[in-house]
Amino acid sequence: MTTQPTTLPQVPPSALAGVRVVEWGNMVSAPFCGKVLAELGTDVIKVEPPARGDESRGLGPFPGGRADPEASGVFLFANLNKRGVTLDVEDAQGRALMDRLLESADVLLENQPGDVLRNAGLDYETLKSRFPRLIVTSISPYGRTGAYKDYKGYDLTANAISGLSFGTGHSHREPLTTPMHQASYLAGVGAAFATLAAVLGRDLTGRGQLVDVAEAQVIGTLLTGYHLPTYIYRGVAGFRSGNRMRLGLFPNCVLPCRDGYVCIDAPQMEQYQRFMALLGDQEWMSEPRYRDRRAMSDQYPEEAESLIAPWFMERTKEEILQACLENRIPCVPVKTFDEVLEDPQLNARGYFQRVEHSPSGTYRYPGAPYRLSATPCRVTRAAPTLGQHNREVLAEELGLSEAELSGLAAAGVV
Repeated sequence: MTTQPTTLPQVPPSALAGVRVVEWGNMVSAPFCGKVLAELGTDVIKVEPPARGDESRGLGPFPGGRADPEASGVFLFANLNKRGVTLDVEDAQGRALMDRLLESADVLLENQPGDVLRNAGLDYETLKSRFPRLIVTSISPYGRTGAYKDYKGYDLTANAISGLSFGTGHSHREPLTTPMHQASYLAGVGAAFATLAAVLGRDLTGRGQLVDVAEAQVIGTLLTGYHLPTYIYRGVAGFRSGNRMRLGLFPNCVLPCRDGYVCIDAPQMEQYQRFMALLGDQEWMSEPRYRDRRAMSDQYPEEAESLIAPWFMERTKEEILQACLENRIPCVPVKTFDEVLEDPQLNARGYFQRVEHSPSGTYRYPGAPYRLSATPCRVTRAAPTLGQHNREVLAEELGLSEAELSGLAAAGVV
């Protein structure tokens, strides 16, 4: 009897296998960019300062509300699939080790203040002569050139200067910003795909380049830029309008229902007619005042919304969603966090993934927002603990001896 050899299943290659990224990032924007690149298969080596690490380690949220630098939800999510080392790049020995990491890197990813970059000799102008094939992806609030390049900035100011806050909130209240570091997350996504373009460009030219990403410009393009046609063609700049988008046609608002809120938006006439049919015969429908959808949206939206509000209050989110789906009317429920976790569509797609992280525990994480059939995205490792891969990267890959590594650790360099 002949025993057939066992054939192990072939693991598809990752899309960016073989590309190495050195990430000198902090908080959200650069780390999230590194995460996107890592889930596509790049080898991301995250460089953190010794002792304190990335500032997001102190941000949370934390399991049980107890602060723990190894259990911050923001850090654990934004740093999946990376290897982590500690390195004081302001020290001469640490800077020399950073150079050695860059010798084998395709990309340096950073979001450090301009003066910190220049003082460490890690700004693009300094690096490009020494590493001509290196791509430097730099994320900052306002970009590395221009009048604001050295200004401090945060999500709040990036949202404001992009024009987004001008139209966010109620007209009788102060402007609002987007919550939960959205400017930083979106800048990270934009930087990731700009980096991909730079990698493809280097394959053609053999030269690296600076990828200069400004958070404010990303927000201005993605979330504010769609208002430009309204300003160009109607002269309307937009303004804060609370629960509705005032630049559209009625109905385009968030309304309460029996168990929460739903968002309804029926811009096309056929959609609106189907919505009216869904509401049934209403006396107000025959009045000329309620036939001008532009006026209903711009001039008396509260009055118009009060006419349809009873229909929503009589139904749950799920009942409204199903009725709108059946009648091809754009509508979406406003879900709580728990409802998102239990969403049947997301779970049918296997969107959430359980990742074990020692010592913080096993939790469900959001997965990649896209699927690649030939080169699927995978979670290969949890976020690194502080300095977890010092020996693997600095000793095994850079050739430091155990005595050298121990000496540098004692001196606070690694």
